[in-house]
Amino acid sequence: MTGAGCPSDFRDRLHAGPPLIGTWVKTPHRLVSELLAGTELDCLCLDEEHAPFDRSELDGSVFACRASAMPVLVRVRDASPAHILNALDLGATGVLVPHVRSGDEAEAAVRHSLFGPSGRGYAGSTRGAGFTRKTMADHRSESASRTVIVAQIEDADAVGRIDEICSVDRLDCLFIGRADLAVSLGCQSMSDPAVVDAVGAIVSTAIKRQRTVGMFVSDMDEVPRWVEAGVRFFLLSSDQAFLLNGAWRLRQSFDTLTEQAREKPRNTK
Repeated sequence: MTGAGCPSDFRDRLHAGPPLIGTWVKTPHRLVSELLAGTELDCLCLDEEHAPFDRSELDGSVFACRASAMPVLVRVRDASPAHILNALDLGATGVLVPHVRSGDEAEAAVRHSLFGPSGRGYAGSTRGAGFTRKTMADHRSESASRTVIVAQIEDADAVGRIDEICSVDRLDCLFIGRADLAVSLGCQSMSDPAVVDAVGAIVSTAIKRQRTVGMFVSDMDEVPRWVEAGVRFFLLSSDQAFLLNGAWRLRQSFDTLTEQAREKPRNTK
């Protein structure tokens, strides 16, 4: 069993078709990515920004996803060209660039993700380039058509600049980060009305500009509301949450069964 699509068509599916769901990978080990790459999720997102991925661990996790034809994004540590370059050279399907606050920053993220003047540096010896098995022309062409570029919108400054961010050519998706947005707005919760209103404004403007919108929500009951509003890409839960929730359910099931066993009269015959 492999992922619901493949890396080469993920960008097309991001822009057309039913809503997509992926999850965050916070554990820097290829076995975790390999396990999740065999599920029916639409993609995985390796969280280099908030998890302790080093270059070798990121390499192994990207490789594990590619081996199962699972589209894999990397939320890069920051917007620097070096981190974007590294993720794409390793063979990631695309990058999620954190804290994009303006049209200029969105344009820089796009430029650093693609080959061209003042753009991504070229090397034919990388996994992304097929370890020299692709010609320069083929690698550049495939990168231009398949690389997924996502700008994370998570700052108060960005809310008033959504229109200029949406105007940047070749930006594939605006991904709303509600946790940092709440902090930036001075709120104590992602469900604060000010945060929800800001999210609604971002979604409304992006949809009017015919831009794909993605988001994280902590409450699955919110998904239908945002799908109806036009959101079509969700990164939900994480490998850490799966472990914690699984352990909690095991504890609850065990306690229920053992309590029932203690209350049941013993057969003394």
